Amino acid sequence: MRRNVWLLAIIMIAVLLGVNNTIYYFTTKNSLEDSLQHELESVAKQIEISIELSRNGAEEYQEQIGRELRAASIATQFALSPNVEDVSNAQLVELAKKLDMVDITLLKRTADNIVLYKSSNPKELGYKTNTWKPWYQAFNELFDKKEVSIAWGQRLPNFWTGPFEFSSTETKSVQKWGYYYDGTTNYILDPYVSYDGRQLEYDKATGVGKLISETLKENKTLEEITVINPETFPLGQKNTISNNGEVVKHMTQNPIISGAYTFKHQDDQANVKLAYEKNEKVTEDAVINGEHVMKVFIPVDVHEQVASMLDEKGNPISRYVLSLVADYGIIQNTLDKQFVNIAIIIAIVTVLSLLAVFWVVTAYRKSKDELARRAQETYLEEMNSLFQSIRSQRHDFVNHVQTIQSLASLGRMDELKVYASELTGEIRQLNDIINIGSPAIAAVVRSKLLLAELLKVDFQTDFENLNKLELGMKSLDMTRLLGNLIDNAFDEAVKYAESQRLVRLAASQKDGYYEFILSNTCHNAEELADKPLFQAGYSSKGSTHSGLGLHIVKSIVEQYKGTIRLVINEPNVVSFIVKIPY
Repeated sequence: MRRNVWLLAIIMIAVLLGVNNTIYYFTTKNSLEDSLQHELESVAKQIEISIELSRNGAEEYQEQIGRELRAASIATQFALSPNVEDVSNAQLVELAKKLDMVDITLLKRTADNIVLYKSSNPKELGYKTNTWKPWYQAFNELFDKKEVSIAWGQRLPNFWTGPFEFSSTETKSVQKWGYYYDGTTNYILDPYVSYDGRQLEYDKATGVGKLISETLKENKTLEEITVINPETFPLGQKNTISNNGEVVKHMTQNPIISGAYTFKHQDDQANVKLAYEKNEKVTEDAVINGEHVMKVFIPVDVHEQVASMLDEKGNPISRYVLSLVADYGIIQNTLDKQFVNIAIIIAIVTVLSLLAVFWVVTAYRKSKDELARRAQETYLEEMNSLFQSIRSQRHDFVNHVQTIQSLASLGRMDELKVYASELTGEIRQLNDIINIGSPAIAAVVRSKLLLAELLKVDFQTDFENLNKLELGMKSLDMTRLLGNLIDNAFDEAVKYAESQRLVRLAASQKDGYYEFILSNTCHNAEELADKPLFQAGYSSKGSTHSGLGLHIVKSIVEQYKGTIRLVINEPNVVSFIVKIPY
């Protein structure tokens, strides 16, 4: 009875320490995750402001290009006849060169269309524009001497220009066209420039892409930054077919406005939609491309309508979504180090406490009547001291965790490493005490639990009322039977990924016999049904195994008049059921 009391006290101490460790682990984990999210929000806000400034600067630069195109149009008009029939393509070639334009095209209005009638680029000639929406609307309004009513683009007197876009005649070129008509000619003047020749260098130096690249270099936590068009993101890249059958991309309706998109997840579309429609941040914790990451989707309002970001119908979007991908592994590594530090301290105090309890128990057993009384008093004093130590330990651990959390939150990683290194060391968690009726089974299970840790196998056990085992079976035979069964299960389980390595051992005492059920992961388990598994020398695991394990198990079972059978009643799981009478 007294021994059971001491055993119960030791178990309670181990449980209390385990609970403390678990609480501290998850408290620290939540704190670090919150810290990471706050850090991402702060970084995202800075990036959002910088992107908006960069994007607005690029839009302003495009407007300067628009004014340049209008000036080139007016200069071209003065150099040409007002009648398109009197203008030659050679004249347009010369003017384009003098005005530093890529090309100049003249648009003529026919009875039912507007065509590219004259041009310095022969590929432009003859194209009909009635399918170029909404450009065709702009052409008609210019010919009608109306102000262009399209919601986006740049409007100046007698002039309209859209954003840089892929060309329908030069499908691999990105260009910006200006359209001018003041009623003194019978054609619209259309000079245009290329993105490579005008805007590319500006974007390389100060554009959104440059900003994203520099931010990723400076912030090691960030893996990827993506600017997403939420209207076209679910639809993918939008393409149309030109008059000569070539595929034309649409830069302004690109699902990815800026940045890269390599960390793709199945919930991205739903998260982008939620962030866009609810106008609130959405967070996703996932494993992508083999990395544990945290994705944050942040909606950003566009206060002025711009032509560079359009929905699938060609209308300016009012909001885009900024996606940040952060490396969760940095947090997990910090968390693991802190957990090891805490576990080290807990283990040291636990060992010292258990040694103190052991000393009290030994003294108590050796004492006589008077000594027994004193030993009891000593025992009570030591237990009070032990629990006081645990309380003190908890207090110290709180201080350690708070210090570590503060250093992590402040981003003082060097000081955190120094502080953590002072607490670190090597320790091994104590195994849970297995209270089994048979010492032989307890010994086998304890040793196999250690082996399971090394093999990264999830080894689960369940024992019920095994107090009669020693009356019917030798301990040596019991050890051989269970040892071979468990080893066989481990050999099969380690073939698979760690998340699939499962072995279960259940033992119980029935009316007249006791039963062992050993189950383990086994893909294509149904193929084993007709195999001679219990035959000496047969192995399903290849030439590196002797094939004697299950044969030995069957021999022991038959020695004690028992039975063993193979059962397959779960997907990808095989079970062996052993029944031995007593």
